[in-house]
Amino acid sequence: MKYEKLCKQIIELVGGKENIEAVVHCMTRLRFTLKDQELANANKDALKAIPEVIDVVSNKVSFQIIIGTEVNQIHPELLTLLGMKESEEPKVKKNIFKAILDVMSESISPIIPAMMAVGLMAGVLAIFVAAGVLKDTSPTYIIFNSIKDGLFYFLPIFMAVSASKRLGAPMYLGILLAGTLLTTSLNGVEGLSLFGLPLQTITYSNTFIPILLGLWFMGRVNKVLVKIIPKSLEYFFSPLLLIAITLPVTLFLFGPIGTWISDGLTIGVEFLTGTFGTWIVLALYAACQPLLIMMGAGNFIVPLVLAAFASQGYEEIFIPAFIISDLAVSGAMLGYFIRSKNKEQKQFFGSVAFSAFMGITEPAVFGAFVKYRRPFIAVMIGGGLGGLFAGLMHVKAYAMTNLFGLVSFIGNKDHNNFYFMIIALVIGFVVSLAAGYLLWLPKNEIEAETVIDQVESKSTLNTVPIATPVSGEVKSLAEVKDDAFSSGALGTGVGIVPTDNLIKSPIKGKVASLFPTNHAIGVVSEEGVEVLIHIGIDTVDLKGQYFEALVEQGAEVDLGSPLIEVDFEQVKAAGYDPTVIMIITNTQDYLEVLPNLDEDNSLNNDLITVIM
Repeated sequence: MKYEKLCKQIIELVGGKENIEAVVHCMTRLRFTLKDQELANANKDALKAIPEVIDVVSNKVSFQIIIGTEVNQIHPELLTLLGMKESEEPKVKKNIFKAILDVMSESISPIIPAMMAVGLMAGVLAIFVAAGVLKDTSPTYIIFNSIKDGLFYFLPIFMAVSASKRLGAPMYLGILLAGTLLTTSLNGVEGLSLFGLPLQTITYSNTFIPILLGLWFMGRVNKVLVKIIPKSLEYFFSPLLLIAITLPVTLFLFGPIGTWISDGLTIGVEFLTGTFGTWIVLALYAACQPLLIMMGAGNFIVPLVLAAFASQGYEEIFIPAFIISDLAVSGAMLGYFIRSKNKEQKQFFGSVAFSAFMGITEPAVFGAFVKYRRPFIAVMIGGGLGGLFAGLMHVKAYAMTNLFGLVSFIGNKDHNNFYFMIIALVIGFVVSLAAGYLLWLPKNEIEAETVIDQVESKSTLNTVPIATPVSGEVKSLAEVKDDAFSSGALGTGVGIVPTDNLIKSPIKGKVASLFPTNHAIGVVSEEGVEVLIHIGIDTVDLKGQYFEALVEQGAEVDLGSPLIEVDFEQVKAAGYDPTVIMIITNTQDYLEVLPNLDEDNSLNNDLITVIM
């Protein structure tokens, strides 16, 4: 047993045999299901200190030890020591609270462009009124201002469109349910009864929780009806029964529950602000948002934000805080960009700084913050101070928007609110930039830059070109939404958003490994370069569905040989990120591995250059 010592160390540090319920593996990591995960969490540092271990990831689903491509050799030995047999990954009970937040977030995301349009329109109208171009009593103003009423009044219909598929309800029946709730016969009407039983007076406009609950119930009922209604009668009776069953349950049960939840969220926000002060909560969220994103906990604010808009017409904590935090992340990365002397790192820090400025901070968080750690401190300082100022000045967001919708902060002719928000953003950005510049990288990273500069100065080097495995949009590895890959811990490489279903060999060589679910394949070139192609994020959970291997392990392949055919449309429909990741797993064996992100990569035979 080649890895016996390593396996024994891992078993001991995760809490011993008796603490392990199951262990499976994907292409690069061991995934443990543990009885008491805290026992393993207490030993995370010791696990990371093991030379063969790249990183340790602990979450609600599993405890993961990232090792690299040798994991397929380590796993059988680990099972032998545990006395277990090879098995599929067990189904893990999902965190209900997280699942609810995920549904809300995924349902609201498609509506965000409409919400941002409303916010920008509100800002433009405010500017026109302030400039004397329009009066707030003019028909033109009233017509354009009604866009906001159109969105929030009919919010249940928007939610029905975006959430029906996610919840398993037929979309048009979901829209019918939402439209029915908004009719003048039901919406906010007092003294109604159904089957002789009194109904609570509920206002269904400007809220989303009752319709989400109704759609969830409709999805459950739909599954039952599909099983019991004969196919020949399904077309005629299933829609009728679905709406006839769901509407009364929504009126009697989900309407009141939704109202209670909305009121509870409002009370919760009022408790936070009343107990700790709006300014403290805003400052803390602006300082800590990157940490929440890293932990996958950024979605919890969605119901709180919508509840605030529904009850107050504005939101004064989370929207100002996340805009300030995003700009602080951009500032910290710009500080790193200014301080860095290495061309490749300058390109990386510059790209993630711009991405954060545009409101997309994941590349910076997973590509730089996780790796260097110190940017977290820079954002906590800058974002915290910016958030503190915004909180003390009682800045309010009158629409769900981002940096480019700042004019919406004028809202209700409140120009000071807009000016205070601008000042808060400047504080967050400038302080984070200065902190990022001063904190910079640890000494070993600076030394690593010097080595890279020396390598780049050499003129006579042997190189191995690695071609594009699939047509598509190429992006830096830092932008890939899997921190094990994006941090570069498993090797240097690139991500590709595919536009073709055929994965081809990027080199001439041999298929060294083919994962049983066909979602990942390793090819070794004639020069010994180890290329790992990982198809999609977390697609191991699909257990081979939509993936068809066109080669076998051990097969000799030429440049461009078909390897795997993937139905990416089905992968995306199943809710998975289809990004194809290609990395050089033995990066450390070479002077440098350079991704090429500058050309048309659909025909680029030099997507990655390995300097021997």
